[in-house]
Amino acid sequence: MSGFDAARLAGVISPLRRALLAATRAEAGLPELSDAQIDVIRALPRGTSKGPAEIAARLRLSRSTVSNLLGAMEGEGLIERRPAPSDGRRVMVQASAKALDLFDRFDAANSALVAQATSRLDDEERTALAAAVPVLERLCDLLAADHEETR
Repeated sequence: MSGFDAARLAGVISPLRRALLAATRAEAGLPELSDAQIDVIRALPRGTSKGPAEIAARLRLSRSTVSNLLGAMEGEGLIERRPAPSDGRRVMVQASAKALDLFDRFDAANSALVAQATSRLDDEERTALAAAVPVLERLCDLLAADHEETR
């Protein structure tokens, strides 16, 4: 892989995500939502519900981690748990109206901040970034698949 620096890429991903999250929170005046809480809300689009195991699989987290996360989110009014219609022993999770409103505000501010920052890049940099997005999506899929194989 000529010219590719894996350590440099790995070293920029976390700070980029943290910087974007902090700037988005500040821009939209959002409460302290963790990355994991945002990911749970993203996994529960408006009008849908999922079981905790399905959420854990989608987020690539352990069931116990998701259970603890859902407990905290329920306490904050971000999710609602209900018995599954087909099997009352199972629980289904749905994002609350409060969570969906926060997520809509987060998503809009997040997109606006990325658009604003990328507008300061030159055409060549924006073209390179646009070309990198599908590759980063593929890298995410590969890493997730590798992680699943080791579980």
